[in-house]
Amino acid sequence: MKKQKKPVSLSLRGGSYSLILTAVVLALVMVLNVLAGALPENMTKYDMSATKLYSVTGNTRAVISALEDDVTIYWIVQAGEEDDVIENLLGRYESLSEHIQVVKKNPDVYPAFAEQYTDEPVQNNSLVVEAGERSRFIGYQDIYIQEPDLYSYTYNTSFDGEGAITSAIDYVVSEDLPKISILEGHGETELPASFKEQMEKDNMELSALSLLTAETVPEDADCVVIFGPQSDISLEEKEILSGYVENGGKLFVAAGPVKDGALENLNSLLEDYGVTVADGIVVEGDREHYALQTPHALIPELADHEITASLAEARYFPIIPISSGLEVSEEAKESGRVTELLTTSELAFSKKAGYGLETYEKEEGDTDGPFASAVAVDCGNDGKIVWFASSEFLMDMYNALSSGANGDLAMNALAFLNGEREAMAIRSKSLNYNYLTIRESVSSMLQVMMIGVFPLLYLGVGAVVVLRRRRKQNETV
Repeated sequence: MKKQKKPVSLSLRGGSYSLILTAVVLALVMVLNVLAGALPENMTKYDMSATKLYSVTGNTRAVISALEDDVTIYWIVQAGEEDDVIENLLGRYESLSEHIQVVKKNPDVYPAFAEQYTDEPVQNNSLVVEAGERSRFIGYQDIYIQEPDLYSYTYNTSFDGEGAITSAIDYVVSEDLPKISILEGHGETELPASFKEQMEKDNMELSALSLLTAETVPEDADCVVIFGPQSDISLEEKEILSGYVENGGKLFVAAGPVKDGALENLNSLLEDYGVTVADGIVVEGDREHYALQTPHALIPELADHEITASLAEARYFPIIPISSGLEVSEEAKESGRVTELLTTSELAFSKKAGYGLETYEKEEGDTDGPFASAVAVDCGNDGKIVWFASSEFLMDMYNALSSGANGDLAMNALAFLNGEREAMAIRSKSLNYNYLTIRESVSSMLQVMMIGVFPLLYLGVGAVVVLRRRRKQNETV
C-alpha cells in the first residue's frame, strides 16, 4: 500500500514551531551571554592556579572596602601588548569597589604622560596609582620581580602585582604613615636590602636616630628599630629607651651575639621585665630543630601569637642562625607580660665560647636550655618590645633559604608594634618552585630511605618474582 502523505499545512506548522523554538533558544543564549558579560570578573572567573596568581587576598579586600576616596589606576601599555595576568588583576580591583577606575594610557598616543610621575624608563604594563594630589609609579620590574637563586646561579621570578598595587592604594589615600627611627652609633649592621625594601613598600617612613646627639626619641616616631649593634649603648641611652617604652613607645630589636665585648646595657632593657640573655651562641641538640646540617641554624617552635600565626597556618619555618639564648623567668611568663614567640627544644644549650666555638658538643661552662629566640614584652601604658636574639636571620641568604619566612616574621612583628595595617604581609607569588625547608633528622631519614631501603626493597621484590616464576616452570616440567 502507498503511504499517505501528511497535509502540507501540518508540515509547515511543524517547521514553524521548530524555527520559533530555535529563535527563542538563541535569544535566551544571547541574553545570558550579555548578562554574564555584565557580571564582575570575580563571579565569572575562578582561580585554579597553585599560587592563586589570579586572586586577591583578604588584606586587599579590607583595604579596598575601606576606601572613601576615588582612586585611578593608569595602565601604561601599547595596544596589543597587554599582560594577561595584570589585566585580570586590574579587573578584580575595579570590580571590588566603585571608587577604583582603571584607565589605559597608550604611550604611542600619550608619549609624555608617564614623565609627570617618574624619571625612570617606563616599560609596557607599568602602572600609576593616583588619588588627589598623591601618586605612586609602579614599574613593570616592580610587578615581576627577579631574584638570584643561591643554588643554581639563575634567577627566580615572582609576581608581586597585588602587593605593589595594594601598597600604592594604601599610600595615596593615607595621610599618616608609620614613622620608623633606625638607631645608629654602635656599629649597627645596615638593614638587609630585601627587608628595607619591604618596609618601604609597606609605606614606612625610615629615618636615622642617634641618641648620642638627641636627648629623647622624636615625638612622631611610631617605632624605634635597633638592628645588629656591634657595641653596647650607654647608660644614658638605655634610660632614654626605657622611658620611651614605659610611656607607650614601641621598640623592635634584632641583636645577637657580638664578637667582642657584650651588650650589657642594651640587654638590661629586657632584664627590667624578667628576661636575661645567656652568654654565647645557642646550639640545638635535637636534630628536629635545626637546618642546613648546622646545629646553630635553629628551627624553633612557633608560639600561638598574632606575630607567628600566619607562618604557622601556612607551615612556614623560620631559620634563626647565630642566636643568643633568652631565659624568661616564671614570674614574667605567669604575669603575661612576656610571651616567648620562638623556643628551642629541651636539648639546646648555649656555647659560652661564642664565635670561638670549636665543637658542637656540650662543654663545661655551657648553659643548659631551653631558650627563647624571640619574645614580645608588654611594657604597660601601651608600650611594647619585640626582641629577636639574632640579627643574622634577616640577612638575604637566610631569608631566601626559609622561602621568605624570616622576613615575614619580622614584618609581622612591625605590624604588631605599629598597629595592624591591612596593606602589610601580602606575599609575592612565586612563578618558580620555593625551597622546601626540612629538619635535619627528616633529611637524614630521606637519604637512608632513598639510598638504602627503597633499592633493597625493589631488589627483594624482584628476587621473589623471579623465584616464583622458576618454581612454576619446574612444576610444569
